[in-house]
Amino acid sequence: MVFVAPAVPEIIEEDLYSAIEARTEALQTLRELGPPDFVHLIKQQAKSPTKQLGVYHHVTGVDASSSASLAAYVNTLSYSPHDKTHKVTSGTYCCYNAFSRLDMRVQVTIPGTLESYCIDERGDKRVASEALWLETYLCGVLRAYSYADDGSGDTIKKIIGVRRFNPVTSTESEHRFLDAAERLFFKGWQLGSDPEIQVPNLVSNHLTAGLLNYIHTTGRYASGINLFEKLRSRDIEVSSLLARVLLAADEEVTGVTLLHEAVEQLPMDYSLLDCESTFCKSKGRGDLALLAAQRSVIAAPSEFCTWARLAEIYVSLERWELALLTLNSCPMFTYQDKDAPRMPEPSRVLLPVLAESMLDEIDESQGAGENELVHPTLRKLHAAGYKGTFLKAYSLLTEITAKIGWDQLLRIRSQVFVMEEEYRSEKQTGATQQSGVSRTASNTALRGTPSPRPNGAENDEEADNVDSGDESTEKAGPSTLGAITPVSAGASTNGQSEDSSTVADRSIERPEHTVTSEVVKSGSEDPDPSHSNYTQFQNKRLCERWLDNLFMVLYEDLRVYTIWRTEMAQYRQQQIQYKKSAEEWEILGELAERLHHPEEAFEAYEACLRIRFSPKAMKGVLNVYERDGDGRKMLGSLIRLVAWQYRWYSEVWTARESMAFSPALLYTIRKLIEDEGAVKVRSIIQATSLPQPVLDLTHHYAALCAAFRSTGSDG
Repeated sequence: MVFVAPAVPEIIEEDLYSAIEARTEALQTLRELGPPDFVHLIKQQAKSPTKQLGVYHHVTGVDASSSASLAAYVNTLSYSPHDKTHKVTSGTYCCYNAFSRLDMRVQVTIPGTLESYCIDERGDKRVASEALWLETYLCGVLRAYSYADDGSGDTIKKIIGVRRFNPVTSTESEHRFLDAAERLFFKGWQLGSDPEIQVPNLVSNHLTAGLLNYIHTTGRYASGINLFEKLRSRDIEVSSLLARVLLAADEEVTGVTLLHEAVEQLPMDYSLLDCESTFCKSKGRGDLALLAAQRSVIAAPSEFCTWARLAEIYVSLERWELALLTLNSCPMFTYQDKDAPRMPEPSRVLLPVLAESMLDEIDESQGAGENELVHPTLRKLHAAGYKGTFLKAYSLLTEITAKIGWDQLLRIRSQVFVMEEEYRSEKQTGATQQSGVSRTASNTALRGTPSPRPNGAENDEEADNVDSGDESTEKAGPSTLGAITPVSAGASTNGQSEDSSTVADRSIERPEHTVTSEVVKSGSEDPDPSHSNYTQFQNKRLCERWLDNLFMVLYEDLRVYTIWRTEMAQYRQQQIQYKKSAEEWEILGELAERLHHPEEAFEAYEACLRIRFSPKAMKGVLNVYERDGDGRKMLGSLIRLVAWQYRWYSEVWTARESMAFSPALLYTIRKLIEDEGAVKVRSIIQATSLPQPVLDLTHHYAALCAAFRSTGSDG
């Protein structure tokens, strides 16, 4: 099946070569895998050769194994059917080598010469060797998966004008990828790791994460097992990766046997213990999972993932007090986002759309100008911006709330943490008493971890105000979240009644502040020997400030959610249509999803899609269809998401064909083919009443599964 060449976005420079200079200056600030590849073209007018124009775009997934392969990509851009007035005279392709911290560059003159070199962090030129190209190739593949979108459109919207290609489209290209990974595996720690990992190591880094992501997406378990078995013969620590792949491939007996043997040799390897506890938990043996998770925490007390796993298991065992105490002990890290390009302000941006992706249903322009219709309260929901360790911790907190309720959570919170009121009361009571031995509340608490700034906070002041309000959470008094103005009749498009806000405030108790470890340890108060008499909470712990903030943010989420559901019930009772803008419905869907209310989230996402297309809402609807096992509706959602991805330059590209590329969507279709069979999936796609070019984009996913010989692709 032959397709026309995909569209090429063009970002036009204000000053010639300013974008290349900006990339060079940014090299010393890069920390991990680096930004997407950068392609810069010089165009000149056909009738006036002296007038030159600098245009550029970003790209991921292009074969970066040699200068010739990058030059070939530049040559594909030399002719544009959409621009007859200009011709490309030269092009520069920049691809970051995260192993050696070099920017590999290929400069092509059309027609004419080719020059390849690399630029170091100081801007000096170096010679590009074969070893450097091998590293660059592997980094390019890992970036393609790292910067790929999950289907919701969030990643696509972060960086404008990025073409996303699938770097591995056949068993031959897979062999080359895994061979490069094997040769460079023991240097993988140099690439850094996911934000939840504090210290990258042999089995926890961007290389291993990329390998596991690829194996999970494509279902190529045999290839992964073969790779990790060879690496395990060189280092026993690789056993944890091999065990994960074996268990995912339903080779449970072999996987458990391997885990048993490896743990005997490495009894304090936290990756092995984490894999063991995850498997036991999945089998409903929380008692066995607990033992492994506790040992994992002892083995790596400074890693967030070990504490989070222990908290998960306590939640599954319904041991709520210990779950909260464990969550409070988690070491939190400030979220470090992926390396993103920092470019000067362009003069113009051209984002052409090909006919293959044109579909009225996925045209988001219908929602233009709706931003002003979003109520400020919905925009101030801080939980929507959580990432990394804070996102995981908040997810655990909302899971507990969904299981036991907000009131019960507050009761347990007051039982395990020192509350501000009792702290001050006990302090005043003991002020007249003297003691020779000083014992403070902090002596009996778990040692507090440093409080990093919550995600999205640019400075300490903003971090203090993360729970929305002008006062710091360190100050005494009720939560400032309660000061947020509820949605009122005058400000809402629905004519929201005051009763719904009153009901919400009455049903959702505002949490009192705990005494955070920072307050007790701050040294702002004079030493008081009477602290030894704080008998009321000698067995309690001091709550970390970040966790105290999470409670306040959760309160606001619950309050807004309750107002929404109360209003919905009132409008239905009065048989009046409940109106919101598309973006408000999308935010409410995310809110319900965060609070583990899937049915209400589905309802909000569907209401959003009735107004205009939203990839995030469509992905939320797809998740519900996937949970219910409704294959036909899943494919209907997938077709639209694939077309939307293609529209924004996410393609799989070979010499003859192109298609939308999202590992998350590919995984969903692969699992659907495993369950239903390729013939049935293709038949359902073809029976959909949508334009054939749009359907063909999704057909390529089935073809890719067949190329990888995935289960079910032969029938």
